[in-house]
Amino acid sequence: MTQYLDFEKPLAEIEGKAEELRAMARGNDEMDTTAEAKALDAKAASLLDEIYGSLTPWRKCQVARHPERPHCKDYIDAMFTEFMPLAGDRNFADDLAVMGGLARFNDRPVVVIGHEKGNDTKSRIERNFGMARPEGYRKAVRLMELAGKFNLPVITLVDTPGAYPGKGAEERGQSEAIARSTEKCLQIGVPLVSVIIGEGGSGGAVAFATANRVAMLEHAVYSVITPEGCASILWKDSEKMREAAEAMRLTADDLRKLGVTDRIIPEPKGGAHRNAPAAIKAVHSAIASMLSELDGKDAKALIADRRKKYLDMGAKGLAA
Repeated sequence: MTQYLDFEKPLAEIEGKAEELRAMARGNDEMDTTAEAKALDAKAASLLDEIYGSLTPWRKCQVARHPERPHCKDYIDAMFTEFMPLAGDRNFADDLAVMGGLARFNDRPVVVIGHEKGNDTKSRIERNFGMARPEGYRKAVRLMELAGKFNLPVITLVDTPGAYPGKGAEERGQSEAIARSTEKCLQIGVPLVSVIIGEGGSGGAVAFATANRVAMLEHAVYSVITPEGCASILWKDSEKMREAAEAMRLTADDLRKLGVTDRIIPEPKGGAHRNAPAAIKAVHSAIASMLSELDGKDAKALIADRRKKYLDMGAKGLAA
């Protein structure tokens, strides 16, 4: 059953009525509601186009957080073969908010790393809602070092509201772990491509997304803080998240114009949660294209390309 967001309520009503008509027809062979149901389907499709053709930044945040949106595990299961998960940071524990390991992408050996939020109550708690602790970032560093040693491209899938801010995480060096992961992204002499598949929140996202090529799904978001957090700091009122989202320039369109990301991956009509296979196929195609752009570059060229990309950030701006 589709979960509807607040701004999709009119759509929910129309699609609900169409389903009611079909249910009535299934229960009564003498009743034919095909024409009426098709008319409602056409109306719903038109409304869906209208809603998703003009999403505000705050609504894009809601879409990026949709619980039915495909997560890291879904992408790994569909896009990679022979995935061999590697666990632990060899120091403290295994952080289930971060998935990573060896795999094949189009039969090419790679290392894949990503944030996993979980898809039900139990798995979301186990995965800490995609908020990684220090051991998660140290696991990522270990995997990137492995990729550098064996000359394997690294693919990262970013989907986190931010690094976990709990007391234990801070005691174990959360900031240092994020910085080390970001540093390692800049150091490895292999192709590194990243896709923001949902939320790209704060340093928790940058630690995986400091890549040669960064792509964003059309309705994903990428920012230094959540809109609610920004509103709480600037206006002392988290209810001003809509104004904050507008000001933060966190959408794929704005970030592409600013040069923070390199490409936008179109989503199926109504968002990735309405057609996960189509969204995953689009991400697969984008990753293959980004890797092909980096083929033939040696380690020095890849590192220089990555450093230049991040040193150049801030050179572009958006008109107010």
